[in-house]
Amino acid sequence: MNHRQSFFEGFGGLSLFYQRWFPDAEPVQGIVIVVHGLGGHSDLFKNGVRCLVPQGYGVYALDLRGHGRSPGQHGYIHQWQEFREDLRAFLQFIRSQETVENYFLWGHSMGGTITLDYALHYPESLQGLILSAPAMGQIGVPAWKLAMGKVLSRLWPRFRLKVGIDHSLSSRDLAVLKDYATDTLRHEYGTARLSAEFFKTVRWINQNLDQLKVPLLLLHGDADGITSPTSSQSLFQHLQIVDKTYRQYPQSYHDLYADLNYMEVISDIASWMASHGQRSQPLSLPLQCLLLN
Repeated sequence: MNHRQSFFEGFGGLSLFYQRWFPDAEPVQGIVIVVHGLGGHSDLFKNGVRCLVPQGYGVYALDLRGHGRSPGQHGYIHQWQEFREDLRAFLQFIRSQETVENYFLWGHSMGGTITLDYALHYPESLQGLILSAPAMGQIGVPAWKLAMGKVLSRLWPRFRLKVGIDHSLSSRDLAVLKDYATDTLRHEYGTARLSAEFFKTVRWINQNLDQLKVPLLLLHGDADGITSPTSSQSLFQHLQIVDKTYRQYPQSYHDLYADLNYMEVISDIASWMASHGQRSQPLSLPLQCLLLN
C-alpha cells in the first residue's frame, strides 16, 4: 500500500492537511474521499482504508480546518461556505493528481452534513455519496448549549464550549474508546458561529433535498445516541432520487467505521460502490483487510 501525507490549498489560501492511501497495483477502481465529523481527523478512518484499498480503491482524507493537523481555531468557521469550498478545492486537487473516473464522497456525522451540502451545490463528476450517521437533525448536545450558540453567533462568534457529547456512545469496542481518550488530535469544542452556521445549513439542505442528483448510500446504527437514526430515516424518505439505499445496523453505535461490526459496514460500502462504478475487476468478497500501524 502506498501512503502519502501532505498539504493542499483550501478556501482562502489556507493550507490543509490530507492523506492518500493507494493500492500497490494500479489502476484503481475508484477514489473514496472521506470527510470526518466534529472534533475528528483523517486518521480515524484507518479501518476503511485497510479494507477498501485491497478492493482496489484509493482513499483520500483531509483534516477539516480547525481539526487534526490543519490550522484554525478548534470548532470555528466564519461561514459554512469555508467547509464547502475547502472540499471543492480538495476534489479539484485530487483530480489534478489522479487519472481516475470514479469518485465517491464519504461523509461521517458533521462530515455527512458537509458532503450532502457539497453534493447539492456541485453534483458533477460524483459517482456516489455515502453518508454514515449524518448530523441532520437531533444531535447529542445539550439544548442550552445550542441556544447559547445561536445567541452568541453575532455577538461573540468565536466563543467556544466543550460540545458535551458522550463519547462512550461512539463505539461498543472498548479498545477504540481507550484510543479516543488518548488521541491528542481529537478535540471536543464547538463555537457559537459554527453552531449557527450548522443549523442554517441543515435547514437549507432539508429545503433542497429534492434537488439531489447523486446516487446515495445512507448508513446509521439504530443505537446511535449522538446523531439520530430517525432523522436519517426521514431524510431518506424525503429524497426524490430513485437511486438511494438505506442500511440500519441493529445495536450499532455512532462511529460505524470503528464499531464492532465495522467489517459488515465497510463491506456494504464496497459492494455499493462496485455497483455504481465501472470496475475492471470483480469485487473480491468476503472483505479482506490489511494490517496497518
